Amino acid sequence: MTDAAAAVEPGRQILTCEELTEEQVEAVLGLLDEAARADGTSAVSEQGRLQLRGGPRPGIKHFLLTEGGRLAGYAQLEDTDPVEAPAAELVVHPALRGRGHGRALGSALLAETGKRIRVWAHGGKSAARHLAQVLGLTLFRELRQLRRPLGPEAPELPSPALPAGVTIRTFVPGADDAAWLTANAAAFAHHPEQGSLTQRDLDDRMAQPWFDPKGFFLAERDGALVGFHWTKIHDAEQLGEVYVVGVLPGAQGGGLGKALTAVGLRHLAAAGLPTAMLYVDADNPAALAVYEGLGFSTHEVDLMYRTES
Repeated sequence: MTDAAAAVEPGRQILTCEELTEEQVEAVLGLLDEAARADGTSAVSEQGRLQLRGGPRPGIKHFLLTEGGRLAGYAQLEDTDPVEAPAAELVVHPALRGRGHGRALGSALLAETGKRIRVWAHGGKSAARHLAQVLGLTLFRELRQLRRPLGPEAPELPSPALPAGVTIRTFVPGADDAAWLTANAAAFAHHPEQGSLTQRDLDDRMAQPWFDPKGFFLAERDGALVGFHWTKIHDAEQLGEVYVVGVLPGAQGGGLGKALTAVGLRHLAAAGLPTAMLYVDADNPAALAVYEGLGFSTHEVDLMYRTES
């Protein structure tokens, strides 16, 4: 743990560390919860939350901004992509905004990365867009959250039409880990955030209260994994999520993705959930067409900004 920055103004300090104490973790989670209640969306992704615990992780740094000894802001930097610039997420306590804390955190991130960075603005709030402009960042990615009703009054879900020779079963923890990680890497070779998941990342998710292998569907042909649909249930919000759908390159183009999506949606509907959600990049028209054809529409957007250098 190192003190990366002296007080940037009286009463404000930024501490940079590669590992958080349990007390720091709880303080950050409390800050994230307060911000989510005020903003209606989480400022830090699921992956970012998982990376708070479990000791140091390669490429991960935490920035704790305090004012008068109180945690006023938090940022997380992930420098694991061999090609893309480091990615960051940041948040300021709702009661302590308008004091320059966001700019201070952003400046610390820019200094840490040599002004080569990507920053998420979850929910696309106007304040986040303004901060991006102040920091000299430009918009380059839009991630849409789509939603679809699942209740009795919702449009009927299609029956899964599986390609010839394909069967569906559910994931078996331990037995299917390695095969799924290999399949996930192949299906998302173009998408480093998803395609680079490791056994540790999978273990982190399987340890969460929401994990249920009965909602994790594997598609096989001749005993080989060719696709998957991992669903997730958000109990508090009563939301079912199309968490990740992947089809291996050799099995694409035959309707397997749509069939797997239908399998998962039927599972979520059978669980009594009134709404399903998913995330998709705005520049993926093929996926958008599939999901809109299944009754999804845009609910909100997450924006990513980056430096030009």
